[in-house]
Amino acid sequence: DNQLILPVFSVFNYSCYYVSVCLRDQDIYIHTLRKLFNESHGIFMGLQRSEEELAGKSRKAQLVQVSKNYRSVIRACMEDMHQAAVSTRDPALQGQYSTQVSILSAMELIWNLCEILFVEAATAGPLLLRLLDWVRLHVCDVDSMVREVLSSESPSKHKLFWNVVDVFVLQGRMDEARHLLSKEASANPASMNMYKILDDFMKKMPVPSLGNTQTLTELELKWQHWHEECQRYLQDGTFASNPHMESICKILLGDEDAILEKKELMTTWYHFLVTRLLYSHPTVKPMELRFYAQSSMDLFLGGESSPEPLDMILMAAFEFEMHQVIKECSIVLSNWWFVAHLTDLLDHCKLLQSHNLYFGSNMREFLLLEYASGLFSHHSLWQLGVDYFDHCPEYGRVYLELHIERIPLSTEQKALKVLRICEQRQMHEQVRSICKIMAMKALRNNRLGSALSWSIRAKDAAFATLISDRFLKDYCEKGCFSDLDLIDNLGPSMLLSDRLTFLGKYREFHRLYGEKRFAEAARLLLTLMTAHIAPCSFWMTLLTDALPLLEQKEVIFSAEQTYELMRCLEDLTSPNPGSAPLQDDDVETTKVEMLRLALARNLARVIVKEGTVEGS
Repeated sequence: DNQLILPVFSVFNYSCYYVSVCLRDQDIYIHTLRKLFNESHGIFMGLQRSEEELAGKSRKAQLVQVSKNYRSVIRACMEDMHQAAVSTRDPALQGQYSTQVSILSAMELIWNLCEILFVEAATAGPLLLRLLDWVRLHVCDVDSMVREVLSSESPSKHKLFWNVVDVFVLQGRMDEARHLLSKEASANPASMNMYKILDDFMKKMPVPSLGNTQTLTELELKWQHWHEECQRYLQDGTFASNPHMESICKILLGDEDAILEKKELMTTWYHFLVTRLLYSHPTVKPMELRFYAQSSMDLFLGGESSPEPLDMILMAAFEFEMHQVIKECSIVLSNWWFVAHLTDLLDHCKLLQSHNLYFGSNMREFLLLEYASGLFSHHSLWQLGVDYFDHCPEYGRVYLELHIERIPLSTEQKALKVLRICEQRQMHEQVRSICKIMAMKALRNNRLGSALSWSIRAKDAAFATLISDRFLKDYCEKGCFSDLDLIDNLGPSMLLSDRLTFLGKYREFHRLYGEKRFAEAARLLLTLMTAHIAPCSFWMTLLTDALPLLEQKEVIFSAEQTYELMRCLEDLTSPNPGSAPLQDDDVETTKVEMLRLALARNLARVIVKEGTVEGS
């Protein structure tokens, strides 16, 4: 039940020769990922509302900031997950958390690279600086070793001292490397001369700047001059007596063999790539990356192991194959969150406009629809899915209508929430459906007030009539109305059905009677019968209600009104074809006799009163 058959490749306009089996988006149910879904929703909505009119640098800066916001959410979730893994004692949970940490780490690694290459679109010069920051942030395997050496009493005497210096050099962290080397020079005066020369090289090494203070040509000339000087010292054997310093000098010269000797300190081919570029081609242009990336991966792996899926995704990014990145991530990653949000961001960068899928939707919308559909399977995250569907102009409305009908309306509060969403979007059919479902539930639980309220919202005349009949039946059995507040405040809603109108008006009669406004109550009672608003089955009840008014000291009904009441009583008691006969029992007979007597007495009083008035 948890599996879907999906032709993955056909979705991305690639030839589809087989069908892949994909699990549903199970990550939706991992509690510790709730922060990822909730907080990224706010970022997504902010991006949809952002000023499209911003142009050039302003718009790019805005989009880069959005990308960084997404990455900060991923990192925060990763830290929470790591903390959960450390604190739990359940081995199964610990394994699950550790797996999620690895996945989130890979997601941030990929996203950060896409941010540099696609969103920021870093140019030659700044590109290398961004890639160095990327490696420093994500290659953390050596951090514990660095901490161990730096926290020791005498770092230069530590067995891993030179490893740490090499790590700093490989990551282009020159100031930290020079600081450590100064400790070695202090502890070993014999190497002072070599240290000063090496320190001078490291200090003078030309690097690109973000401020565009120099042209690429100037940088290349400076770097070439620096490189030749460094080469001269190495060939002169200046560092021959110290293999560690000689190795560092070779790395500074971009010697691939020397750099590859430090493979264990770099841990990944993309670290090797960035180090190689730093010391051999610092002005690399974006479109040259593909060649260096492929050769770096080949050199680093050396045929000993095959590339992992993550390697292929990063390689696709270095080759500027955005669609391939998205396709590979869709297959490899365990949820739709990543590809949906990354594709949306790239779409706002105007990078995906030309890529439509064969069934009419574009890739951004397709992935957002898949992600939002996954959210709708969760008992509370479905509310986020509504906003994602809202921003899918082609199929979002259809998907929302289909999914919202499947939400279990477990409580009235949840039903009201769903109803509000439907009403805001003029989804009239869904509004009626929800109201009918809730009205039926309330009626089954004998909550007549709630049932009537829902049927009025649904504008369902037949159901409102049914519930009105139940109210009237309850009144006949108990002698009082339930849910008076609702009935008293029906307003124009009572016009939905004749029976509802009668219910409202009959309640109004009781209210007028209670307020001792007998003349108004009498007129309303008579109107209900003569205008045929009241069902015939209720006439005897209405006539019985007229008895106290007929017995008042003051005459309430006029002669004409009394004749009308008499006619109604006769219509009720005389057997007419098709009408329900009056029950022939002692109680009903007694009621009829009492009504006839009261009506006759009232008529006599009225004639005397009206005659007296005329005579005077």
